Amino acid sequence: MLQPKIPATVVTGFLGAGKTSLVRHLLEHAGGRRLAVIVNEFGDLGIDGELLRACGIEGCEDEDIVELANGCICCTVADDFLPTMQALLDRPDPPDHIIIETSGLALPKPLVQAFAWPEVRSRTTVDGVVAVVDAAAVSAGRFAADPEAVEAARRADPALDHDAPLEELFEDQLAAADLVVVNKRDLLDTPAWEGVLAQVREELRSPAVKTVGATGGAVDARLLLGLNAAAEDDLDARPSHHDGEDEHDHDDFESFAVEAGPVEPAALAERIAAAAKGHDVLRIKGFAAVEGKAMRLAVQGVGARTETWYDRPWQAGEEPLTRLVVIGFAGLDREGVARTLGGRCIS
Repeated sequence: MLQPKIPATVVTGFLGAGKTSLVRHLLEHAGGRRLAVIVNEFGDLGIDGELLRACGIEGCEDEDIVELANGCICCTVADDFLPTMQALLDRPDPPDHIIIETSGLALPKPLVQAFAWPEVRSRTTVDGVVAVVDAAAVSAGRFAADPEAVEAARRADPALDHDAPLEELFEDQLAAADLVVVNKRDLLDTPAWEGVLAQVREELRSPAVKTVGATGGAVDARLLLGLNAAAEDDLDARPSHHDGEDEHDHDDFESFAVEAGPVEPAALAERIAAAAKGHDVLRIKGFAAVEGKAMRLAVQGVGARTETWYDRPWQAGEEPLTRLVVIGFAGLDREGVARTLGGRCIS
């Protein structure tokens, strides 16, 4: 008898939108499903996979979280993604559903196209592409097509000097989506929220693509899983700025790691804000050691906003150090950023 295809959900979205929070919520509220997660990390340190593994969710084993840290997943399909998918599908007890968290720089369409490859086509299907949107960023005009809004944002934030490629990524992610999660609802008042929803809906490929509001990535799994989109068979309906290109690259972006000693959380947040203001930094994330604390501090910085929380104790054999991944536009003054963060470049 033919076995049913294993569904896969592609979670895409720009840097800091809340993809990892959404995936964690899914793992916590899977409704009895056995979920496997593929995390595509942009940078040398596997931060998002570490966060997922550290969440302490009952039944979530290390082998259920697979990290792909060798570059953007849509650029390394043959080398990384397909072998990983085959390994999951070949397990004696394969997952009921596969969640793929893309990097913030990934184009979703090449990844969806990979599901048409013979190695996986007969065994899995794209249940849906879920785009996660940072409502506060959109409200601030960070990725708006409106030139006046972009110009206002550029004057306020030097990190938007290269806004065009960011707009293309944002538009491509929305155009590929079967469902859009507009996250960080709690940061906006009603008029601003309604403005974001209107702007997002203008970029959708069809009125049939729905938007769902969320705070902290908390969305009912019944909405996210079971969309039955078979997106790999519907590629022509998902327009991309990169249609007709054999491949794309990310020469506009780069990442590197910074290492430092113990920090004080408030001072670290100020340093991250200063790095975002003074350099073309898009995202800073990682883990920090805090003097006098036996627990590791998780750090997520987007622009001037920084979120921190203690995720788990330092384990035996781990050296309590601060290690951060910096993601930004190409040509970053790495040493300058490292000095601003109070550390040194290690990659």
